[in-house]
Amino acid sequence: MKLSRPVSWFLLVFGVWSWVIWVTFIKNLWQDAGGLAFDAAGDPTAYFWVHLLLAITSFLLGTVIGAIGLRGLRALRHDHETAANHENHG
Repeated sequence: MKLSRPVSWFLLVFGVWSWVIWVTFIKNLWQDAGGLAFDAAGDPTAYFWVHLLLAITSFLLGTVIGAIGLRGLRALRHDHETAANHENHG
């Protein structure tokens, strides 16, 4: 199956966006001063663990989705170069 150029770019951008958003979220979660992520003793709360799991899942999915987009773009470039070589030698 071949992906179109717009779909490949969308997937790649989605993967990068996932990393940017969730890295920022984890930084904010780690520095939480509102008492949601850590209790009074400084121990992580259930809120912290749930959101850390969500972030890890999003990192993994973003990486896989971005890699699919990158592979799609590379395949399109390879097809374009192959077609150009056939035109020049054909």
